[in-house]
Amino acid sequence: MLKIEHIGIAVKELKASIALFEQLLNTPCYKTEAVVSEGVNTAFFQTGDSKIELLEATNETSPISKFIVKKGEGIHHIAFEVENIEAEMKRLSALGFELLNEIPKNGADNKLVCFLHPKGTNGVLVELCQEKKL
Repeated sequence: MLKIEHIGIAVKELKASIALFEQLLNTPCYKTEAVVSEGVNTAFFQTGDSKIELLEATNETSPISKFIVKKGEGIHHIAFEVENIEAEMKRLSALGFELLNEIPKNGADNKLVCFLHPKGTNGVLVELCQEKKL
């Protein structure tokens, strides 16, 4: 793993949360993006070498909607940048980690992503992400 790529935070209202985090971090949101396949709208902030990703559900069946109903707003996941997501998925699977998707999915911010089940990572939802090659 190369670094912490971002920390994902589930929010109820993206517009209000963008304004809050712009004040908190003293930096503007540099990108918003819909990930239709996951039922979320996202907003990104650069903080040093890492990022903060705000996630707002777009429908009631979205994983973010379910998370907020169960736990409320807050930290949803931590994402680690990897050089080769498929190799990292194989390595972690061989070690017994449960992958939530068998092949990398398209994620926000030009990334391929895979999530690890939190039951095998001390209750933390872990995301692996790799920059898509153009």
